[in-house]
Amino acid sequence: MSRLAPADWRTLVRVFEADGFTQDRTTGSHVVLTKPGIARPVIIPKYSEVGLDIIRNNMRTAGMSRERYLELLRRR
Repeated sequence: MSRLAPADWRTLVRVFEADGFTQDRTTGSHVVLTKPGIARPVIIPKYSEVGLDIIRNNMRTAGMSRERYLELLRRR
């Protein structure tokens, strides 16, 4: 099993888009992604290195497992 690691914001946007999220809007320095059936939007800050706490919170919001995230990350 691979470990989670900080990632660039563009990489995270591609991972969540591969899971069915669409870019709703960009508000300042944050990208807002939505998906039907998910109550809250996933918000990704435009950081060169997004920390693990933000990645884990977004995964939890999206209902995405660690395995699914790593699979999509490898595919991107």
